[in-house]
Amino acid sequence: MEILLADPESQMAFGAGLAACLSPPFVLYLEGDLGTGKTTLTRGCLRGLGHEGAVRSPTYTLIEPYALPAMRLYHLDLYRLGDPEELEYLGLRDLMEADAVWVVEWPDRGVGMLPPADLRILIDHHPEGRRLALRAESHIGESLLARLSAHHLPARRDTRDCPN
Repeated sequence: MEILLADPESQMAFGAGLAACLSPPFVLYLEGDLGTGKTTLTRGCLRGLGHEGAVRSPTYTLIEPYALPAMRLYHLDLYRLGDPEELEYLGLRDLMEADAVWVVEWPDRGVGMLPPADLRILIDHHPEGRRLALRAESHIGESLLARLSAHHLPARRDTRDCPN
């Protein structure tokens, strides 16, 4: 599935719509060059899940946990990771909870230490905004893509039909 988003607001709205269809356990990989809006999309997801506080890229901390009403979400930014083995020191295995959603930026830097993706989103610069290429990598990811497609995201914001 490919989606063209015109601006950061559209990317936030898409993230909120995506969040409405998420249910743990789920692993989302976000890939793209610097400045393509990986954290913007994550911010939209968190807003869609009810988070009202600040959402910063965990570039220096590597991981930012969010305790949300329905689940835990772990936002990882592995851009500055020197070696995948460093993730072991963060207690990553302890975070692999059944009620967690993982959003991982720069997942290629954590190969071998991360859980496999259910959905991978590649974000590219495009003359008219950002192009998102969504690829399911598990049956859970396929199910989520089917729900997104059925609900015509990102334009549709009423996602009550998305099953949990």
